[in-house]
Amino acid sequence: MKIEEPLVAATMAAIALITAANVVTRYLSNVSLAFTEEYSVALMIGLALLGTALAVARGTHIRIPFFVEKLSPRGQRIAEAVAMALTILCFGLLALHGAKLAYDEWDFEFVSSGLGHPQFLYTMWLPILSLVVIARALQRMIRSLRGHGP
Repeated sequence: MKIEEPLVAATMAAIALITAANVVTRYLSNVSLAFTEEYSVALMIGLALLGTALAVARGTHIRIPFFVEKLSPRGQRIAEAVAMALTILCFGLLALHGAKLAYDEWDFEFVSSGLGHPQFLYTMWLPILSLVVIARALQRMIRSLRGHGP
């Protein structure tokens, strides 16, 4: 969690600064900064994935505890491990298909619609940050199977 927290804070600060700059520029000159939307969207996707990794690491991810709370402590640990295995599967598929998409965008030289930057520079973060979520889910699953609580 040590690395995700400052990255989340830096990403949120960047989004706030970019958006504030756009608002001030638009207010003073009636001209919108074109790059702000493109960068903000890319940063929001990164923020969502970093936040997911942080939530998984802390065990604060979305869950419905109704049935799990009725299990024994061992059953709860197993349920947590199964949930983490499904998380790994989900983000593994996201990483795989995200990597294919980023590769295709690189191979076919797609550019972003707003600024004309290579699109893969934005897309490549999807599989990379999905791997971060997988790593955190794997850590949590191992802790759960070792008996360190759900």
